[in-house]
Amino acid sequence: MAQNTLSISTSFAAPDVGQETKLPLPRYVSLKAKKANVRRGPGLTYRIDWVFQRRRMPLQIIAEYGHWRRVIDSDDQGGWVHYVLLSGIRTVIVKKDLLALRTNPSETAYVRAKLEENVIARLHDCQGEWCELTADGYTGWAHKSLLWGVGPKTDRI
Repeated sequence: MAQNTLSISTSFAAPDVGQETKLPLPRYVSLKAKKANVRRGPGLTYRIDWVFQRRRMPLQIIAEYGHWRRVIDSDDQGGWVHYVLLSGIRTVIVKKDLLALRTNPSETAYVRAKLEENVIARLHDCQGEWCELTADGYTGWAHKSLLWGVGPKTDRI
């Protein structure tokens, strides 16, 4: 009997939805607060490993426990953050310097603006390999592969 228990406990797969919210995992959110303590575990008694200090920064939720969300940033660094510090407003980080923000989702479309690397932009929509963004008052389209904070599937921006 102990042998069956061992095989069950070591062979479970990560859930596709969060146990608290029933929302898809992993999923992207943004940092609502100007500062957020990132803890080693899901609770106030766990040590603070560092502090996120960039409002609107996109984060990926990879686990849930009570009111806590385990998140990672664009550098694959993370930990546990209280859910009130997170927002469903979607943002992305530009991964390429002088990224062309185009008027339409096409390589031949007019360039409306160029975004510097690490700029945070508001994500509106994705169509195929292109995403519509707003940054510093400019709205346009950028290639999805040059952004962090959006999934590879068009149905899960």
